[in-house]
Amino acid sequence: MGKTLFAQVMEYVPWKTFGRIIDRHGGDAGVRTLSCADLFRVMAFAQLTWRESLRDIEVCLTANQAKLFHMGMRGIPARSTLADALNLRDWRIYHALSMRLIQRARSLYSKDSLNIDLDATVYALDATTIDLCLSLFSWAPFRTTKATVKMHTLLDLRGSIPAFIHISDGKMHEVNVLDFLPVEAGAFYVMDRGYLDFARMYKMHQAGAFFVTRAKRGMDARRVYSAPTQRDTGVICDQTIALNGFYISKDYPEQLRRIRFKDPESGKTLVFLTNNTSLPPLTIAALYKNRWQVELFFKWIKQHLRIKRFLGTSENAVKTQIWCAVSTYVLIAIVKKELQLNASLYTLLQILSCLFSRKPIFHAPCSPTPQSQKYRSALTS
Repeated sequence: MGKTLFAQVMEYVPWKTFGRIIDRHGGDAGVRTLSCADLFRVMAFAQLTWRESLRDIEVCLTANQAKLFHMGMRGIPARSTLADALNLRDWRIYHALSMRLIQRARSLYSKDSLNIDLDATVYALDATTIDLCLSLFSWAPFRTTKATVKMHTLLDLRGSIPAFIHISDGKMHEVNVLDFLPVEAGAFYVMDRGYLDFARMYKMHQAGAFFVTRAKRGMDARRVYSAPTQRDTGVICDQTIALNGFYISKDYPEQLRRIRFKDPESGKTLVFLTNNTSLPPLTIAALYKNRWQVELFFKWIKQHLRIKRFLGTSENAVKTQIWCAVSTYVLIAIVKKELQLNASLYTLLQILSCLFSRKPIFHAPCSPTPQSQKYRSALTS
């Protein structure tokens, strides 16, 4: 008969490593039902099949009770058991699992080429907010009548894999994440102008990293030098500038590069700031354009992995659900790369929503490459 799609996906979870993580945090100490591993299976199932409530999960599992054993599930958890597990299982367990999966995924995608002639690692930095009800989520205040969770994400553009995620309440400003962002020498960090803080940018510059962002209106700066440009390419000017203000020039005492670019597709004129002086101006513009990949990641997380509705109201429950969603996203990316599937992550998610199917993943309608053939015997045994 073969294995269900869910069982095939779960084979890519590093269960031995996950077990060591659970032991390190004492996650299963005193647990009689629904261990940490079982909770992850249930949460991954809920994410991939788009379950939106505890009752929804229970009803779906009950309807397919005869298939649960072959999916690696021991039984159907009651709603109260699942709610208690979300509140009591330490969210750091699922954070550690996500980091392990991210490490594996980034190694798999490290050789992928960007659609830019650039060998360096490129990250896109952005944040998204998830609105909550203040009366239920009092631990995440934002305004007098509103609560918010903010998800700060650094996305590796090779494979669209999150390299760093920080979850905060809504009051934390996006720029503050630069204070504890891991900075890699030689890498490019692409971000919007909401992150423009010259003191923090200078620290990134001193660490040997490059940044690409947009200039704010009214920025006080003087032109030092203008490089020749070809206006028919959309590059209006390529300048070396110095900051004028007394305090702002102390924050960033060195020169910057300013590129004014008119997007031929939208007709908008964009002004980029960067500390890189060697790349062509069109490459800088292309780097910023690739920032949209982090928006797609947020769309995936918020819409397709269903964290717009939370199954618990405590901080632990919310963070557990978010990290399980991130783990599921990265797990699908690993499956895609390991099996050399040509389908997009979005298409693969649609296929995997039918988790009770026993069709091998490589038979999905997405034209797998010959490398996937070697996995067939293992998955159908």
